[in-house]
Amino acid sequence: MSSQLSKQDLYESVKTLVESDASRIHLGQHKLYTLFSVAFQYMLFKSTKEAGAYIIRVQDAKLAQKLARKSKDESTRKFLTQLQIPRKIKYGKSTFYLDFFNIASWNITRDLNPANIKGSLIVRDTSEESPVKQIMALQAEAAMNEAILEGHEDAQIDIPELPEDFYFTHLVEAAPKNILIAFDEVMEEGLLNKYSFEAINFPFIKKEVQKTISGVTISKDLDWDNIDD
Repeated sequence: MSSQLSKQDLYESVKTLVESDASRIHLGQHKLYTLFSVAFQYMLFKSTKEAGAYIIRVQDAKLAQKLARKSKDESTRKFLTQLQIPRKIKYGKSTFYLDFFNIASWNITRDLNPANIKGSLIVRDTSEESPVKQIMALQAEAAMNEAILEGHEDAQIDIPELPEDFYFTHLVEAAPKNILIAFDEVMEEGLLNKYSFEAINFPFIKKEVQKTISGVTISKDLDWDNIDD
């Protein structure tokens, strides 16, 4: 395990989020696992003050496993590890849910009463094709195959279209408090401006990172926090 987030940095960072009046916060610095620790600990704190449902939505199960393994504080790693299998855990008077961008994973969150949703944490680390677009293509293919099996090869397949950013927008609109962890460039164009996300940067995370190995200087743009062990 690489360096832990110091208790002081974690405390001060969570305090910054607590003191922010913004309902939608964007964390876009280059330390993915550090930012997740801060945001997750903030959500745990908030859940003790305002009971309800808290949704952790990450890009996919692989990223969730990496966050559970590599987040920068032990409490977050343990909690997320326990959340992996049931994807639903009680914490005090609140309940935490884990799902993914793929709408097929929303079986435990789709029927939640919007009034009970108190916060969401959304994590995206790549700009791969929209998962909503992917699932719609699979649904269309399945429907066409079924029509062919039933002898209706010329049937018109009508799959209701959802916006490609639906994995993001419907949750942001439902939750009164949202934190997004993502680089600007991996998000759909104009999405953050549309929802007026406030960018917050933590001063202990240095803007430029340089490391040297055997006399070779590695590019400062390399994200050391996001390299697999």
